[in-house]
Parts: sequence; structure tokens; C-alpha cells
Amino acid sequence: MRSEPPRPVSAATLYAVLATGVLSMLLLGDGLALNLLIVAVPAALAAYYAARPTGRRPRAWSLTWAAGGLALLIVPALRDAGWPSFLAVVSAIALGSFALHGPRTWLGVLLSPLGLFDGVVKGLGWGWRGARRQFSSARGAGPTLRALAVTAVLLLVFGALFAGADAAFAGLLGDLMPDASVAEGPWRVLLLIFGMTGALAAAHTAASPVRWDRLVVRPGRPRSRVEWALPLIVLDVLFTAFNAVQLAVLFGGHDAVLDQTGLSHSAYARQGFWQLLLATVLTLVVIVFALRWAPRGGARDRTLVRSVLGVLCALTLVVVASAVRRMDMYVEEYGLTRLRLSVVAVELWLGVIILFIMAAGVWGARWLPRAVAASAAAGVLAFGLLSPDALIAERNVQRHEKTGKFDLDYARQLSADAVPALDELPEPQRSCALADIADGLGAERPPWYAMSLGEARARRVIEDRPPSADPLACGRTRTDPPSTPYGSVP
Repeated sequence: MRSEPPRPVSAATLYAVLATGVLSMLLLGDGLALNLLIVAVPAALAAYYAARPTGRRPRAWSLTWAAGGLALLIVPALRDAGWPSFLAVVSAIALGSFALHGPRTWLGVLLSPLGLFDGVVKGLGWGWRGARRQFSSARGAGPTLRALAVTAVLLLVFGALFAGADAAFAGLLGDLMPDASVAEGPWRVLLLIFGMTGALAAAHTAASPVRWDRLVVRPGRPRSRVEWALPLIVLDVLFTAFNAVQLAVLFGGHDAVLDQTGLSHSAYARQGFWQLLLATVLTLVVIVFALRWAPRGGARDRTLVRSVLGVLCALTLVVVASAVRRMDMYVEEYGLTRLRLSVVAVELWLGVIILFIMAAGVWGARWLPRAVAASAAAGVLAFGLLSPDALIAERNVQRHEKTGKFDLDYARQLSADAVPALDELPEPQRSCALADIADGLGAERPPWYAMSLGEARARRVIEDRPPSADPLACGRTRTDPPSTPYGSVP
């Protein structure tokens, strides 16, 4: 599974690794925003320079993974909310591992991120040997690297001393770069090591990737047509009966829901959403095992497999639509939350996977693992760009305008991304909702590279119209009950 040992690290790779470490030291200590993308660029260059001597050339999918990973790092620069930014960073690391390993199979896609951990251990020794060789050289990159090292040490030591000795000089440095105080020295050194280690891991992986695609899972023993098809046909019939009821009841309007179930919209939605979500997941599991044990005798078997599973996939799409519609009904009654928005996004993504499976049944499945991974990354990117906290606040403010209901306690938990939408609330709800967010932002503005666009917009709104509600009045502005019939989970 392992490639040939990597060639000695080049000077260009070492320059890129050093740039990654220095930028990590200077930019990552004050928060995560645009600085993540800035640090990732030289790390990507280190991988590129390390791969060139091996003869590896970037292919279409590798460029797609690399571009997607860098695009995902835009999310922390735009959004103040931590949860979409966390998903974006994790997804960016996964796409980076795909770009370095070039997986094509399911096992390759699933296991490629593990190759980065292998690169961390081996990359340190590989980089140290290369740096010693370059530093000891009297020609080439040796003099330049030695000069850069001495320059960096002098700047760090004397810059920190002068900043601690004179407040005016420290203010000048603060406008250009992070705090240069001696107290932060160990933390900055740790960030330097972290950045260089990550860049070396990426470079080593690019120079000598683990070939996860060479792991082969043997197909399951094919079953007879009756043994394989009968359970699935019965399942198709069950799905058909359920979907017939859904089309007649769920999409028949409020009167149909009351007449046939005796429940309200919200109660009917609460009764079945999680079951339908689980049914969608289990259907994908059934399809995986059905394909593993499917009969493989010839054209008739292939037609049988495509027909039975194609019908099951089509019926599952109706289940997906039913689950999304149920949650929409529930949101109309009780408002939008992070959990409700997230599970709907997951359900929609599962629907996309089912469409991919149907297409693979027609055109072949070689592209399916990479397409599923790409769709997940695209969903995370879209999720971050849409600004979920802002969407939640906007939807709930609109609901307040129509019904007069608003969950103030939940609004206080949102991030700064929600401030422009919450600013549309009437007083005292507006000030009550923004007070906690304003306190969380604090009076001190972070550096430009560590402040997201969402935070910058929120600060402008709060500075223009500071919240001014009486805390006692805020306790009387809640218009929704403390808990919904859905319990405290949503």
C-alpha cells in the first residue's frame, strides 16, 4: 500500500513549510477567521513542491479537492458561528487528504484522512533530515535559510523586548501584527511548531501517499433471485402503501390532517420526522447489503437488481420529501432552531445520495464514492455560506411579525451572524436579544485577520444602536412557552 520513500525534501518545500509556521505563529493566536485560509496557502504549496520531484501531477479530481478545501476555509472568515465553521474546517482537512491521496474507491475515501496522521510522524524526520542537509550546504538554499533563521530570531527577540519597553512602539507593532509580548512567547512558539508540523505532514503525504485504494473488499456471495428479491419486493410494497397515505394526508392540507389523524400540524410533524429520518438511513444500509449479495448471473439478474432497487430508491425520495414537509410544518408552529435546520439539511443530503445511487444504476458506479464525498463537502460549504444563525433569526423574526411569538431565550444563544436580523425586532425584544450577543463580542476588537465578516457587521449594528433594554423588562418579553411539545431537544 505504501508508495516509494519520498525523495529528499527540496528547498522550495522547506520555504513553504517555514512560511506556514511563521504565519501560524503570527496569525493563529487571536482567533480563527481569514487567517486559516492565509496559513493554508503555503501549506498547499509545500505539498505541491514535494509532489513534483516524484512525477505526480495534479489531476482534475485532485484540483477539485484542493480548490474545495480552500473554499471551505472561507466559511470561518465569513461566519461568527462556531458550528458551521467547525464543520467547514473538518471538511477542508478531509478534502485536503483526498487531494494528497487521490482516492477512487469507498475505502480510499473513508481512510484517506488517516494518511495525514501517518504523514505527521514520518514528515518530522523527513523534514529534519532535509533541513540539516540544506543548512549545512554552502551553496544553493543553505545561506538563504541560515539568514532567514537568524533574521527571525533577531526580530522576535528584540521586537518583543522593545514592545515591552515602550507602549507607543507596542501599539505600532499591534497595528501590523499580533501582540509581541514576552508572555506570549511560548504560545507563539507552539503555533510555529504546529504550523510547520502540519505543512510537513501534507508535504510528506504528497511525496509518498498511502495507496488506500489497493485495499480490496471481496464481494459477498450472490444469492438466488427469490432469496434476494422477495424481501426487497415486500419492502417496496410497504413503502408504496406508506407513501400513498403520505400523499393523501400530509400534502392534503390542514383539514385532511385533522380529519384523518385527529392531530394538529405540529403534533403530526413531531410524531414522525425522526422515524422517517431513521428510515432513510436504514434504506441506504439495506441498499448497500443488497448490492453486496445481489445475484450476478447475467443480464436478467442485472435488470432485476436495477428494477427492484430503483423502485426502492424512488419510493425513498417520497419519504425524504415527507420528512422535510413534516419539519416545515413544525417550524411554522414553533420556529426554526439549529437542530431543526441541521437535520433537514442531513435529510436533503441523504436524498441527494439516493439520486446518485439511481444514476449509478444506469451509468455505472465508479464515480459514486467521489461524488458522495463531493456532495457532502458542497453541502457543508453551502451551509456555511447561507449563514445558518442568520437564517434562523430571520425566519423567527418573520414568524414574530405574523404571530407575535418569539423565543427570546433561544435568540440570545445565537452568534453575531444573527444580529442584522435581530435588529429588525421591535423594542424591547431587540435590545433583550442583542444584549447577550454584544456582551459576548466584548469591547476590544480582534485583529482584521481574526475577525469574521459576521462579527464585523454585528459590531457596526451594535455600535450604531446599542442595546438599552431594562433587564427586568427582558424577563417579561418571552412569548413562547419554556418548552415545546417536542421537548427540549429542538
